[in-house]
Amino acid sequence: MSSWGVIGGGMLGMTLAARLRQAGHQVTLIEGAPHLGGLAAAWQLGDIVWDKHYHVILRSDRQLLPVIDELGLTDDLRWVETRTGCYSDGTLYSVSNTIEYLKFPVLSIVDKARLGWTLLLASRIKDYRKLERLTAEEWLTRHSGRRAFERFWKPLLRSKLGENYRIASASFIWAILRRLYGARESGMKKEMFGYVRGGYARILERFAEYLGELGVETRLATPVSSIRREGGSVRVQAGDDELTFESVVVTMAPGITTRVVEGLGDAERERMNAITYQGIICASFLMDRPLGGFYVTNIIDDWVPFTGVIEMSTIVDPSELGGKTLVYLPRYTTQDDPAIEWSDEEVEDRFLTALEKMYPEFERSQVQAFQISRVRYVLPVTTLRYSDMVSPFQTSVQGVYSVNSSHIINGTLNVNETLQLVERAMPVLLGSGTGKSLETEVTG
Repeated sequence: MSSWGVIGGGMLGMTLAARLRQAGHQVTLIEGAPHLGGLAAAWQLGDIVWDKHYHVILRSDRQLLPVIDELGLTDDLRWVETRTGCYSDGTLYSVSNTIEYLKFPVLSIVDKARLGWTLLLASRIKDYRKLERLTAEEWLTRHSGRRAFERFWKPLLRSKLGENYRIASASFIWAILRRLYGARESGMKKEMFGYVRGGYARILERFAEYLGELGVETRLATPVSSIRREGGSVRVQAGDDELTFESVVVTMAPGITTRVVEGLGDAERERMNAITYQGIICASFLMDRPLGGFYVTNIIDDWVPFTGVIEMSTIVDPSELGGKTLVYLPRYTTQDDPAIEWSDEEVEDRFLTALEKMYPEFERSQVQAFQISRVRYVLPVTTLRYSDMVSPFQTSVQGVYSVNSSHIINGTLNVNETLQLVERAMPVLLGSGTGKSLETEVTG
């Protein structure tokens, strides 16, 4: 039995800790926050506890669903048909089915035909590397036309990437389309999203119990300041303690990893720091009436200070939310977005002012609780030739591995893709993979 330290207690770190322990190793999970969960963590909003950021489960989530079953929570899964809205030129439209889409006045018949051709073409593409040679804007404009890009694709890209959509490769939009298609039932083509009763608070609570049952030691509120190889072992400065392990796996963003792990090569450090990450300002609020009735509303008008409206209470049973409406307003940010400097009061005022303009029946006096989450490193932007930029799992420091969201080559950073990453990394951590082949590690 060898000893492992897992740095980072998000869903990635928790699952790696479970799999390493199940493989017979002694495992310590170290998390800087006072709670587990990372981006999947829950918080108190008014008188309810729910996810800090919006999450849904798809029937096609082949890695997440088995983990939910492993935790004994399958009976708590609930599935709901969803609706999609689009806000354009001051008007809110429903585009939830084929008929509504065909009536959507923002696009012409020719635009819609070219858009359909683009979707068909994307569904037939198998080799994502070809898409890494073009930006998403170049590829989509080539096949859908400039108007369809501006009126349809650009809002979709901005809802995930903010202004970083300008540097994203076409492989990113391909990944979005694959996941969205997986949310549709094969027969009626209805979009079905799911959640676990109690949200991720319930999942994380049970996962923490499960790790304890497996024998994983968990240390919370223990920030890691340095990791170094010394005397044949890996030493981790965790809070006031120095812990010693035979091996360590770090799940933090690569830019943070380079500041913590000592002894990385210059080229390796440069490669990790070259990954472009984006952040998020995500506001969530409660009110006692519905807002628009759509799970997601994509926004075409660029004056709106957030990139989408997520009405979670269209999916979650009202009893879970105290009978209230829960809404998320995300703004994905570049690292130099001026919005990063906005105070919480300024974010609240700007966001609610925009909502009052978008929804005439909405008044800020209806808001019962309003909170803001800010995260600087949320997901990497899959730029041109991205797969050539990503570092191997195994670092140049013996016994130190780096497994993080930058290794998700074709994805939109959801929990299922995080668990796919666990499956790809485990052979390398256990010594049955070399850690040298990106194709082996990332594409499986």
